[in-house]
This record gives sequence, structure tokens and C-alpha cells, in this order.
Amino acid sequence: MSSAFSSDDIDVDPARVAQAIETGDATVIDVREQYERDAGHIDGTRHVELERLASQAETIDRDKPVIFQCRLGARSAMAAQAFRAAGHEAYSLAGGIDRWHSEGRPLSPDEGYVADH
Repeated sequence: MSSAFSSDDIDVDPARVAQAIETGDATVIDVREQYERDAGHIDGTRHVELERLASQAETIDRDKPVIFQCRLGARSAMAAQAFRAAGHEAYSLAGGIDRWHSEGRPLSPDEGYVADH
């Protein structure tokens, strides 16, 4: 399967994640806790808390890349590494939602913010 992602690097930047959400060429999963998601999230992302990811793995489409996202990038990198080990094409949003928001990209709801973990 050919991918629109050009690198074996696990990290992808916010612009690439925004493009993936817009085009639907990857599944973007927020692995933060519920209170973090409630405070502010990226539209178009699916929410699966990190601790529930293993039990939800079968519900994640293997036919397209998956990008994990957390607050700063540590939890999403762990998720991406685990999914790569299981045969998925998996990536992590570099810098997490904190970088996304610091670049002026939108959060939902409109008054959303990045909650501390």
C-alpha cells in the first residue's frame, strides 16, 4: 500500500495532521483522558483513551494510516510505536495538541483550551 506519508519518521507536524483530517486519508485518534478532551480537542479526531487503546485496536481501520495525538506527544508516540509493532502504519502528532494550538489552529469548543495532564 502506498502512503501519502513520505517518511518512516514517527512524528508528523500539525499541518500534515490538518491535511489528513481534511482529506480523510488517515484516522486521527486523541489518546488523552476524557477531561482533557472535554477542555479542548481537534475537530475530526476520534477519542480513545490510551488505557483503552488495546481493547479498541480491532475497531481501528488497518487500511489507512493512523495518527495518534495527545497533549505534548509522549503518549501518542508510545501508541504509535505499539501500533507499528502490531503492523499498522502509525504516526504521532509532533508536539501534540499543545503545538497544534500554539500554531493558532482551532480547538473545539470555540473557547477550548489545552488542559494540563
